Amino acid sequence: MKTYLILIFIIFFGCENSKKKYAVIGVVTNLKIEERVIVVDHDSIPNLMMPMVMPFNIINESDIEGLEVGDSIHFEFVMNDTFPYAENFINYGKSSKIAYMNQTIEEDNFDLKSIGSIISDVSFFNLDSTKIKLSDSDGKYRFISFLFSRCPMPNMCPALVMKNEYLAKNLKDIDFILVSFDYLYDTPSLLNDFYSSTISDYENWDIWSSFNNMSSIFMLAKQVGCEFWGIEDNNIGHNLRSVLIGPNRELLFIREGDKWEAEEVKKEIISFVQANN
Repeated sequence: MKTYLILIFIIFFGCENSKKKYAVIGVVTNLKIEERVIVVDHDSIPNLMMPMVMPFNIINESDIEGLEVGDSIHFEFVMNDTFPYAENFINYGKSSKIAYMNQTIEEDNFDLKSIGSIISDVSFFNLDSTKIKLSDSDGKYRFISFLFSRCPMPNMCPALVMKNEYLAKNLKDIDFILVSFDYLYDTPSLLNDFYSSTISDYENWDIWSSFNNMSSIFMLAKQVGCEFWGIEDNNIGHNLRSVLIGPNRELLFIREGDKWEAEEVKKEIISFVQANN
């Protein structure tokens, strides 16, 4: 994993106008001295994220001098306008926690996947507020796109919905999934109010909420190259990314931007299905 989640935090929190500090407790799982990165299996960070294994930037190598893999640490995570980083480390000695032994697997879950690679089994909420896993639909082809309900650009999210409607209408054996990356605002109930009338006629079309589920949306977005930022600042920007995954969650193709035509993608999906059946 080359860039880890450093880029995610630069992208997602790069618009902060002032510093915010969060107290973090965790276990050191890796030290990247030359890259000035420490990887930590951390507990929940109140008002920020669930427990997960992730890298943190450091300003100076001396900040982590003396730390070793397996050390139990407390520190502060600083969110500023350009470069989020960790500081003020306190070492409490070796931890009895064993989970850090699997840190490589956890970190790799945030790598950009290549064509043919398997997408991780992430979980979200559907419009009924029911927790749903991507693996629940294993065995089927799925076309996944990303959006947020407040998108003001007609050529972006609204156009994406129209394209998915065309595809869902013409490819009834394919599941179409729109995932909201606005993990602070787009609750299942809000998305239901916003989109239920649009998708109600289609059994093969669903919309998923990432509300309070940063880990899953970060993981899925990173694996397929979807980028978004400004969630915390209520100043959201994003690229457009749609992907087709196969019955085993293998990544089959990616469509970037807003220029692709629904008719063209329909033909591509049909070709993939026919070639693999």
